Amino acid sequence: MNVRPHILIADDTLTAQCLQRLLESEFPGVEFVSDGQALLDAAATTKPDLVLLDITRPGFDGFEAMRRLREVSRATKVIVLTLYDEPEYVAEALHGGASGYVLNCGVSELVTAIRAVLNGRSYVTPSLGQRVDSIQSSGKPRPNSKSLTLRQREVLQLVAQGRTAKEIATALGLSVKTAVFHKMAIMDKLGLRTTADLTRYAIDHGILSSKQKPDSLTPSAPIPFASDSVSV
Repeated sequence: MNVRPHILIADDTLTAQCLQRLLESEFPGVEFVSDGQALLDAAATTKPDLVLLDITRPGFDGFEAMRRLREVSRATKVIVLTLYDEPEYVAEALHGGASGYVLNCGVSELVTAIRAVLNGRSYVTPSLGQRVDSIQSSGKPRPNSKSLTLRQREVLQLVAQGRTAKEIATALGLSVKTAVFHKMAIMDKLGLRTTADLTRYAIDHGILSSKQKPDSLTPSAPIPFASDSVSV
């Protein structure tokens, strides 16, 4: 390309700095931001050609960020850079406007993805491509894509694994009260009443993998959520 592309990384500071150094020989002038509001402010002002976005940072809903990014800079392309390899996440990211979805990878693959997207093509890490094609061609709705936010899916997954409210709060960078609030909101949104119901739902909709399934799912022995008694 004759004009140097403007690339913005949206990730925690340490990761973003590492990516900036790795990419600067190929794409000089890469910049980074470390939170969602800074991303939107920068995008509105500078209209970057491309954003590298981590969708799963604590306190940051990447799918919502993509939606709002399109409002402030419609021409900006997005590549999701993440550890999450669930096909449903990939499908939702692409449906939400991302042009690429890359698992944390080597520099060469990331450069390939960036070049592809900047040249008007899409890019998905090859190991994910076939599974995503299967979901998109099946005609089946993506689990929870129209009901639960990414943060709610993360909370649901941890609840279904039997994690306590304190453990969920620590894992996601939330307060215990907020973790309980998210659980109650999920139950209200899905019309479910118990933790066992949430666990079954997570399994049925692919949010909890077979390797993560708890030993017992009987209604008489629901998986505990230690702070159910916390008032919200």
